[in-house]
Amino acid sequence: MAIGVIATLKVQDGKGAELEEVFRTLSEQVRAGEPGNQLYRLCKSRGDANTYVVMEIYADQAAIDAHRGAEHFKAAGPRIGACLAGRPEIQYLDAV
Repeated sequence: MAIGVIATLKVQDGKGAELEEVFRTLSEQVRAGEPGNQLYRLCKSRGDANTYVVMEIYADQAAIDAHRGAEHFKAAGPRIGACLAGRPEIQYLDAV
């Protein structure tokens, strides 16, 4: 069963463009190197310029584990963290 992940990211003032650039590269790497990933997309809130949502879908838990362990994901972590105004809010969802 596919698993959805929604990560809500609050960014520091003025850091949105930097976050978007990190995700442009990361999204390409996820799509190219993670066959269990079905969707990996950064979206920006229309109502709050400092709120972003990452929408993700994985084939199964093993695909999520592979994503977390991927070198490109680990390498992007500090760059993403430098943009954030707090910890991300993560939701896990079962596809129906």
